[in-house]
Amino acid sequence: FKVRVSDVKRRILINEVHGGDDEAKVLLRAIQQKVMALGEAFDNTYKELLIALARHNIFLVNESQLSESIQQWLRVFFREKVLRHIIPILLNKEVNPVKFLKDEHTYLAIEMKKNGQVIQYALVEVPTDDLPRFFQLPPEGTRRKKQIIILDNVIRFCLDEIFKGFFDYDEIAAYAVKLTRDAEYDLSDQLDLSLVDKMSDGLKQRLTAMPVRFVYEREMPAAMISFLKLKLQISSYDAIMPGGRYRNFKDFIGFPNVGRDYLENPKLPALDCRDFDGFVNAFDAIAKQDILLYYPYHKFHHFTELVRQAAFDPAVSAIRINIYRVAKKSRIIHSLIDAANNGKKVTVVVELRARFDEAANIDWANILTDAGVKVVFGVPSLKIHSKLCLITRHENGEAVRYAHIG
Repeated sequence: FKVRVSDVKRRILINEVHGGDDEAKVLLRAIQQKVMALGEAFDNTYKELLIALARHNIFLVNESQLSESIQQWLRVFFREKVLRHIIPILLNKEVNPVKFLKDEHTYLAIEMKKNGQVIQYALVEVPTDDLPRFFQLPPEGTRRKKQIIILDNVIRFCLDEIFKGFFDYDEIAAYAVKLTRDAEYDLSDQLDLSLVDKMSDGLKQRLTAMPVRFVYEREMPAAMISFLKLKLQISSYDAIMPGGRYRNFKDFIGFPNVGRDYLENPKLPALDCRDFDGFVNAFDAIAKQDILLYYPYHKFHHFTELVRQAAFDPAVSAIRINIYRVAKKSRIIHSLIDAANNGKKVTVVVELRARFDEAANIDWANILTDAGVKVVFGVPSLKIHSKLCLITRHENGEAVRYAHIG
């Protein structure tokens, strides 16, 4: 949605201004129908998983399934651990949420009523950047029964803790919503801006890019849906999709295993490649034969070790490499800086169009430049996705080149 569907929507808008066929409209309708069908299948799979968990005495409970003692515990837990991270956004006339709502984050849309009339709408971000998405509740009765509550439901249960004393309401309800923005760029081709400056502008634009998808909890009242569509400037070409109670199911990757060990697949350790065994350094092993590595089954350590050795090997004169995505604490980057400090010629091609890693790559480019590394940003109209490294080493009076091709 952030990229491909956004492009389809953009083509529709261009065709409306400059003329063109309705192929993009037909494609967009087909995409939306397919996504709706996949969403239903996804919801059914989720329900099946809840039943399977229950068979193993693991229960994902909501705010209406709590005993009195757990309710008391949860209120204290909310005040001590969660409330500090909650700052509601009041959806008043002067507030434009499109400017600051975070892309791909889950929000709870709050409706407050007095005598059956809506008195206030608000948004509350589910603070998964600061807190886990899942919490195990204290055991009750038999310890075999494990109860887990999702952070969203902790907030739903404690809405009065947030709003009471500030608003006079007799009804309050929360519904999950999620916004997806257009992630494409509209960068200027002005010659007086460097590519880094242009990309930085593109990143700023992404933060306020217009929505292309709005997903809401299907139980949300129709009047509230209409209000949010207007407030979020949702067009008729944006995907407006009813869904289940929870968004961002990617967080379920971190679902805790509170049951037996056999319920979780053991992690497979990465393998050492035996072709490096028996050699004093990586260059001797590669000089003997070409080596084929299968990532992630083989350890990436073999490549990081090659670059680490090249950084201080007296026989190495130059390292050339292109980077697309690197780790937050990249050993490759540190080795390249060490190589430059050791007087080697280091050239790095940084791909600034690595989707959703642009900001990190701009930072890395600046760090490398400050360390004396020659940084190249490639061809502005092309994206470099290959992973290449070329190391020049002097052996017996000749220049020998060692390459990593990925």
